[in-house]
Amino acid sequence: MAPPADRPSADRLGGLTNLQKRILSAAVLLPLVVVEVLLGHPYFDLLVALFAAIMAWEWARVCARRRNPADPAPAARLAPAAWLVPGGASIATVVLAALATGFGYGGVTVWAIIAVGAVLSGLLALRHHRARAIWFPVGTIYVTLPALALLVIRADPQYGEEMLFWTIAMVVAADTGGYIVGRAIGGPKLAPRISPNKTWSGLAGAVAGTALVGLSTGFMLNHTNVLTLTVMSAGLGLVEQAGDLVESAFKRHFGVKDTSQIIPGHGGVLDRVDGLLAVAVAVVIMNEWAGGSVLAW
Repeated sequence: MAPPADRPSADRLGGLTNLQKRILSAAVLLPLVVVEVLLGHPYFDLLVALFAAIMAWEWARVCARRRNPADPAPAARLAPAAWLVPGGASIATVVLAALATGFGYGGVTVWAIIAVGAVLSGLLALRHHRARAIWFPVGTIYVTLPALALLVIRADPQYGEEMLFWTIAMVVAADTGGYIVGRAIGGPKLAPRISPNKTWSGLAGAVAGTALVGLSTGFMLNHTNVLTLTVMSAGLGLVEQAGDLVESAFKRHFGVKDTSQIIPGHGGVLDRVDGLLAVAVAVVIMNEWAGGSVLAW
């Protein structure tokens, strides 16, 4: 998700600005992710399960709010019981599905876990949320499918490692390119009602960033069709930005700025990986359509 402008006074903590906190957080998290990707199973599986559990927790906490969409005031959070029980079902679902996938259980088992967990989270939310209870199973699916997509990408015996690094690099490039170009050029807003800071120029920067990643990846892997990979990566830049907007719309609906404050300078895990969730699913769909890794084209 493209970061907002740094706010020197409001976001200072211990003498650090919001931007400095972002840099420090990235300096800690990125090496961890790189090492886990290189190690592969079961270490990467456990990392994905952990982060997916945190995302399910964040989603449930945000959903435990009562807000009139016509009222611009932030929504009040309900009692912990309003999200803890259905949220617990979501957390258990995503962890069980991730571990089942990572340890090689069949697709039927995994889909059964997702279906049962999603329905259960919705039923458990009915008492406190009534019609709003639908947000809990939606969140269960929203978090679980991308988490499994990341595991499926890494599990590819031929290109898993390269494909996952390509996926992550595209998301980083889209965020960085969108932020730099959007701030430098500005211009018309992309979706002012959803994300007021996003511009069309930022979207162009995000697409250019992912295209550059595709071009670089093609040359590094001696790809047979660098142009195809570049265009494909540019298209995934659009997917990344769409994922960002979906997350922004969700937060705006519930009147929150961040899903949590677990990552200094970034907010929550969902705030940080919203684009990755969309791109990971898109990459798996493309692989299925191609009958194998798109990096093998």
